[in-house]
Amino acid sequence: MYSTDPDVRRSYSADVSGLVMLPDAVARPASVEETQAVLRRASSERTAVTAAGGQTSTTGASITDRGVLLSMRAMNKILDIDVAGRRAIVQPGVLLGDLNRAVSPHGLQFAPDPTSEEDVTVGGAIACNASGARTLLYGTTRVHVRSLRVARANGDIVDVGRSGLDKNTAGYAFAHDPVDWFIGSEGTLGIIVQAELSLVPLPDRVVGLGIPCGDEKSALELVIAIRESTLVRPRCIEYFDDLALAIARDQSARDWGQGAGALVYVEDVAAHDGDAALEEWLAIAEDHGAAGNLLVFDGEAALRDARKMRHAVPATMNERGSARRAHGGRKVSTDWAVPYRRLPEAIAHARRLIHDAGLPQPVIYGHAGNGHPHENFIAEDADDLRKIEAAVEATLQHVLSLGGTVSAEHGIGKLKRKWLPLQATPLQIGVMRSVKHELDPLGILAPGNIL
Repeated sequence: MYSTDPDVRRSYSADVSGLVMLPDAVARPASVEETQAVLRRASSERTAVTAAGGQTSTTGASITDRGVLLSMRAMNKILDIDVAGRRAIVQPGVLLGDLNRAVSPHGLQFAPDPTSEEDVTVGGAIACNASGARTLLYGTTRVHVRSLRVARANGDIVDVGRSGLDKNTAGYAFAHDPVDWFIGSEGTLGIIVQAELSLVPLPDRVVGLGIPCGDEKSALELVIAIRESTLVRPRCIEYFDDLALAIARDQSARDWGQGAGALVYVEDVAAHDGDAALEEWLAIAEDHGAAGNLLVFDGEAALRDARKMRHAVPATMNERGSARRAHGGRKVSTDWAVPYRRLPEAIAHARRLIHDAGLPQPVIYGHAGNGHPHENFIAEDADDLRKIEAAVEATLQHVLSLGGTVSAEHGIGKLKRKWLPLQATPLQIGVMRSVKHELDPLGILAPGNIL
């Protein structure tokens, strides 16, 4: 369970962020009791403990070069599925893909869908309040968590859940549902050892549609039109610029908008007749200057193909970034979001900043329906990395002026903590530090994450 073997430590030294950090030791508990034992030992010795799941973090939250890397992957049991109550009780190491395969025969699903759901664990998704394309319809992980069992820094177990009350005025509002303290806390307040999750019904039918557009401006205007339409009910609205579209096209035998300058991908879950829904989508596309025939993905096999093509973009960029590690470079990915109507303005301003800095334009794709794109850059070396991060910081300052956020779905981790003070006031950060001190007085949990 507890190892200082160099090969074991190296196998847990990297995540998707591009950072590499070698822990002093690795612990791999297979039970709550073993997790408690690790924490009690660490508390006694004042040793840092950083929890990790599938290590798909893009922010360095699931790696450390201080103390123990606590891998929760071995705690991977689905403990109960309550079909009538639409809930599941699981251990933190359960993969989201495995959970959905277990509940789908019952006509249910766990709605949050991070890009790498076949590698993402439940504990990791909760720790960063993960989301994905379907957030547009279903919301983030937070709204699907009913209760948690958490191991505190000293090894004590606490159970926290939602009150379910419509009205409650007992004290400060943020203290009403302690479960929310741990969702998105990135392992800094406690270690999740069990979760009770809400499930939602699978839709009767989903049709994916790729809408080619002439350029970025028309595509982003189409996104706003779809968001504000009363005729269609998409569960996601995704955007691909020309560079992202080229990557997706390279991974496909299909024509993903050949000749288009951008593409909007949606998935429709309208309850009415599928042919009638398609007519409505055609009308919206034509009204907003679609530059070609719609690509239709009907049926589970076709939707899986579309998902693979969409996910090829970050996967390809991760590979390109990894190739530059030895030179001091890496992939740089933004996670900012703005109110969706401000997205065209935000992206246009970001592109001007990149141009003025003399940098190549990034690959831009992502959850446009939520006003949440990802800019992906490849820093060739350390000097390139410095220039890109300066341009990203200038972009974030503009994003915040539009009412946006520096991080919409991947958390702060280690990479973005320098940008948290751009958004959070000293008062807000002070309250966070106070909560951190109350729950982890020795400061041993996930040092360097968030604060």
